[in-house]
Amino acid sequence: MYSKEELAELIIKNPDEYNNYKKNVGEIDLTELDFSNITMENIDFTNTELTGTSFTDAHLSNCNFAGSDLNAADFTRATVVECDFSESVLNGTDFSYASVNYCNFTDADMAGCIVKEADLSDSDFTASENLSATRADDTTIWPDNDLLPDDFDTNYSKDDEDEEENISSDY
Repeated sequence: MYSKEELAELIIKNPDEYNNYKKNVGEIDLTELDFSNITMENIDFTNTELTGTSFTDAHLSNCNFAGSDLNAADFTRATVVECDFSESVLNGTDFSYASVNYCNFTDADMAGCIVKEADLSDSDFTASENLSATRADDTTIWPDNDLLPDDFDTNYSKDDEDEEENISSDY
């Protein structure tokens, strides 16, 4: 049995050994670890506890986060390509300034997820949950409408609404 820190070291230095270990143990706790500025490919994070984990400035490709708890995880300025976030919980997860392309967010809970100035091109949000509860701004690059829920408005921004309230309360 590996400690959390030993698992982090395996992910960074020997991802194949980590993935083999992961197959045999199922759920793993990697909360509040720092994977900033790291390149990761083909890592199996399925059903993993990643609350508060930092992926700031990381480069992630073909990583599987399906069914994981990513509450308050930090992907600020990360490059995330072809990763699977299906059925994951992304409440309060920060993708600000990130490039998130060709990722799957099927049945992912997006409530409170921050996507300010993020490029979400070609990622599939059609079956994501609570996408309208994300925090976006006018510089967020959304995927084409066929990759978004039918009722989602890319012009909606919680922060715009807050600004309007502040303006009207000044008078």
